[in-house]
Amino acid sequence: MDPLLVLFLSLGAVLTVLIVAAAGVLVVRFALRDAKSQDRAGILTAAAEVVRAFRGRR
Repeated sequence: MDPLLVLFLSLGAVLTVLIVAAAGVLVVRFALRDAKSQDRAGILTAAAEVVRAFRGRR
């Protein structure tokens, strides 16, 4: 396999992971911005469940 192709594929994979992570952080940040303090635990728990589902633990 061409080394340049491997480089582009790995950079694409890393960039994809960074974009998905940034999107997740922004979604949680916007959800927490106007939330009351008693609702924040539920929002964070839901975000953790989504992460677990993506990682295949649920």
